[in-house]
Amino acid sequence: MKAGREHRVPLSASALKILESMAEIRTSDYVFPGGKKDRPLSNMALLAALKRMKRSDLTAHGFRSTFRDWAAETTDYPGEVVEMALAHTVANKVEAAYRRGDLLEKRKGLMSDWSRHSHA
Repeated sequence: MKAGREHRVPLSASALKILESMAEIRTSDYVFPGGKKDRPLSNMALLAALKRMKRSDLTAHGFRSTFRDWAAETTDYPGEVVEMALAHTVANKVEAAYRRGDLLEKRKGLMSDWSRHSHA
């Protein structure tokens, strides 16, 4: 992660189902293996896919923005839960000093709701 710390991500039931089905065809320890042996997918892979799709109107960051907008406009999840899901750091140094957890249990519901929304 850019912030230099671990970011745990709670997976929805549908995400876990996909991972289980991928186990049969898995060729790497990475969920998203890259083109080079024993390397993860490049951080530029999504941008390259959008370019091949001729979607210059979209950006990789736009996917994160879509999630943020959906959470703010259609759910009651507190902003700090949504920001933690996006691995954003707390700007206020005093608040950051006291916030030790990662709100994983609260983010489980958020990610399940996002999964249902994105599959609707």
